Amino acid sequence: MEEKLKQHPSHCLKIVVFGPESTGKTTLCKQLASHYDTLWIEEYARPYLQEKWDKEKKICTYEDLLPIAIGQMNLENEAVRQNPEILICDTDLLETKVYSEVYFDGKVPQLLDKFSRLNSYDLYLLTYIDTPWIPDDLRDKPDEREVMFQHFKNALDRENRPYVILKGDESTRLAKAITTIDTLKEFKK
Repeated sequence: MEEKLKQHPSHCLKIVVFGPESTGKTTLCKQLASHYDTLWIEEYARPYLQEKWDKEKKICTYEDLLPIAIGQMNLENEAVRQNPEILICDTDLLETKVYSEVYFDGKVPQLLDKFSRLNSYDLYLLTYIDTPWIPDDLRDKPDEREVMFQHFKNALDRENRPYVILKGDESTRLAKAITTIDTLKEFKK
C-alpha cells in the first residue's frame, strides 16, 4: 500500500491549492491550468464521497481516508507521467490529513500521516474564507469557516510548507497566484 501513496519523481513545479471547503479552490485550479496551459488534478475525495452519498446517504468515515489518499496520489502520479512544466493540484495528502484531524478527533491513519509529510510540493496557495459559502451535499461547516481556515494554516506552519494566502475576489486571487508562481518559476531556473 505504501507504493500507492508515494509521489513519482518529476521535474515539474507542483502547486497545491489548499484550504477549507467552499473557498474557490477548484475555480482557481481551472483558471491557473488555463493560464499556464497545463494540467490540473481534481480533488479525488469529492466524486468519491458524492458517489457514496448518492448511493447510500452516508458521509465520510475514517475507513474512507486511505482509499481517498490512494486515489489522490494515483491522479497526481498519472499526471506527472505527462511531464508538465507546472502541475496544479486541487488538494494533497496534507489536506486529507487536516480533515482527518478535525473530523476524527485528531486521529490520522499512520500511512496518511507518513506520506503527507514525505510528499513534497513547491508552493501552497491557501485560500481564505472571504468567498460566499455555497452549500452542497458534502459541505457541512458554514459556521466554522474561521476555525477550519486556522486548521489549514496551522498545518502548513507545522509542516514548514511554503505558502501564500489568497484573499479577495477571483481576479485578485488569480493575479496574486500568477505573480507568485511566476516568481517561483524564475527562482527555480
